[in-house]
Amino acid sequence: MLAKAVKQFRMWMPNMPMTLVSAKNATETHPATAIFRVLPKMTKHEIKEYLTKIYDLPVSKVNTMNYEGKRHRLATKRRMIYFKRPDFKKAVVTFDSSLQDVGIGARLPEDQQQVDGL
Repeated sequence: MLAKAVKQFRMWMPNMPMTLVSAKNATETHPATAIFRVLPKMTKHEIKEYLTKIYDLPVSKVNTMNYEGKRHRLATKRRMIYFKRPDFKKAVVTFDSSLQDVGIGARLPEDQQQVDGL
């Protein structure tokens, strides 16, 4: 007898690191933006889903730029050593108008009490 296939809940856990390079708060004319450094294989759609589903951020647009790693030359006593840094991709994420403050440099209430107490 063949066993009946059971639907299982599967959750995709990302193993793609995203490093925050810089972020800007929203102004009257421009929405809030953030720049991330991501793996070259990540697409715009994956970046948007990553931020919306895991961090619950209202992303409206994602622009990406591919960069080749810098090439270096190192001179030793015996020979020249050539090496290259890894390639990377920059993602410029524009948030929805509902997000005004990206929270960079904000103090938590607990931290503020500790600073006032000193």
